[in-house]
Amino acid sequence: MKELAKRVALISLGCAKNLVDSEVMLGYLQHDGYILETDLSRAGVIIVNTCGFIHQAREEAEQQLRSAVRRKRSSPAIRIVAAGCYVQKEGEDLKRRYPEIDYWTGVNDFHHIVQLIEDRTFSPEDRCFLYDHESPRLLSTPPSWAYLKISEGCSHRCSFCTIPKIKGPYRSRPMESIILEAERLADAGIKEINLVSQDSTYYGRDLGLNEGLARLMERLLDTPRLEWIRVLYTYPEEISDTLLEVMRAEKICAYIDSPFQHADPTLIRRMKRGMDGPRALKLIDKIRKRLPQAALRTSLIVGFPGEGRAEFARLKDFVRTASFDHLGVFTYSHELDAPSSILNDNIPNRLKNERRQEIMEIQAEISKRNLKRWVGARLPVLLEGRMPENPGVYVGRTQSQAPEVDGMVLVHVPPQVEIGQAVNQVEIQHSDVYDLSGILIQCGHS
Repeated sequence: MKELAKRVALISLGCAKNLVDSEVMLGYLQHDGYILETDLSRAGVIIVNTCGFIHQAREEAEQQLRSAVRRKRSSPAIRIVAAGCYVQKEGEDLKRRYPEIDYWTGVNDFHHIVQLIEDRTFSPEDRCFLYDHESPRLLSTPPSWAYLKISEGCSHRCSFCTIPKIKGPYRSRPMESIILEAERLADAGIKEINLVSQDSTYYGRDLGLNEGLARLMERLLDTPRLEWIRVLYTYPEEISDTLLEVMRAEKICAYIDSPFQHADPTLIRRMKRGMDGPRALKLIDKIRKRLPQAALRTSLIVGFPGEGRAEFARLKDFVRTASFDHLGVFTYSHELDAPSSILNDNIPNRLKNERRQEIMEIQAEISKRNLKRWVGARLPVLLEGRMPENPGVYVGRTQSQAPEVDGMVLVHVPPQVEIGQAVNQVEIQHSDVYDLSGILIQCGHS
């Protein structure tokens, strides 16, 4: 029984930022002698790091909590920890509905996870946890890449979003801490770091830095053994000429991930966003002139209150004109504690889902057309694994494909090439809707 109590499984839900927090919790647990399990049936402690951002995320979290409770009913010695954003957002209600769960922690005390499950006293923090380079961390991503969180919280006031209420105002990590972590990751064999934040372009503002993200990326260019630097979650209004100039460096992925959310001017104002369709198209044109090889990703919301036929038509026209390389669409989630809750959510879910599907069908044709331009090109590819049914075919990504959210490259590679390497030249031979395939023609790698 004592051995079972030291076996922990962790289920991480939601975004990449949540995953980093989960990896830090795993790091603290491993440091204190806990055995980490991927098989829930072998675990004596089950931790669910929840997401509470939108309705669908909360449904997924509750599904995992119910599953953990069922395991506990059949094995009463199991202990359950509910953690993260959903707990921070609606912890009291969850405690009432799930009395079988043993421990609860929001977003402030991830570093106290060992004390929590060992019933040791600790002083709860009064603000969202933000790790540093000295925090233990157990990576759960493939051996070639990792996320690196540069801040926590958000100081924007988008009307549909509750993140500022859950995590508080924007708080940047000191630049030296980020540099030291990047060096440590590179020393451990990581080839690509993906900078993540609620708004990466806001980085450093609270520290009194001007062009903080650009300055940070310039510093990261000097990290030995690091092949690629990618930045995720940038706000359109804050993409500066200075940042675009820094992103011309070979080591920095020419990849812009920026949520425009919509194109209709009236809806943009209601969302309390700053860039409508016409302004967004001007920015996109500038990006493509400065970074001709840049891949553009955005996220959009359909079904926001007031989105009628005309507003949705403007959004479709925007998607066709912008010709994004990657695009994600969310259906509007009516959050009672978000500023937009005062607006009448009068668009049926069926219509929201139909509109989402319509945008994705438009995007599928755009993606298929865009990917054809790479056929015949020779590109660097980061190798992440092998196809189970064909060990001679590797799965990888180009600089234009971010991990977990974009497509992939299938590469025919000689068997002596190791997983986790960035190979120099893959000749692209075929493209489909979202993926590429090719053959390695130069075996030199990093």
